[in-house]
Amino acid sequence: MVPAPVKIIIAGGFGAGKTTMVGSVSEIPPLTTEELMTEASTGVDDTSGVERKQTTTVALDFGRITISTRHVLYLFGTPGQARFWFMWDDLARGAIGTIVLVDTRRVEASFAAIDFFERRQIPFVVAVNCFDNAARYEVNEIREALVVPDQVPIVMCDARDRDSSKIALIRLVKHAMTVLPAPV
Repeated sequence: MVPAPVKIIIAGGFGAGKTTMVGSVSEIPPLTTEELMTEASTGVDDTSGVERKQTTTVALDFGRITISTRHVLYLFGTPGQARFWFMWDDLARGAIGTIVLVDTRRVEASFAAIDFFERRQIPFVVAVNCFDNAARYEVNEIREALVVPDQVPIVMCDARDRDSSKIALIRLVKHAMTVLPAPV
């Protein structure tokens, strides 16, 4: 029996930790399209809050998790910069849901991802990547800042930690199962 593929998107703003999350949970060495940032991105990419960032995703990240003999999760990480958003429609096609990864040091960088998935009615959860040097907020404060409805789950995570990232994925799959129509 060939396992059924389940497509999941990891999205969010520039520098939110998408590549890190895909890599932390993938059972295979993740495919990444990380490239060194160059002076050509100066004035194009907003690096405020992530000034030490030296690489960036220029196409996608890909990872895989076998969850049973019947299902395999395929993880696709989106690029975060606006100049690469043209790829998001293709990456999102066929996805059961999305983790929108949020960096509280740059909350405004999350708005575009949230809007994108809301407009397309693709189920999503907000996963707050708890960076070491970032302020901590209560879920209700994050919900209010992001203007997401109560039915959208918000989870705290550390994208570097496999178990923490798996919890966010589990929350997404459970949420998607409650809002998507049952297969015929």
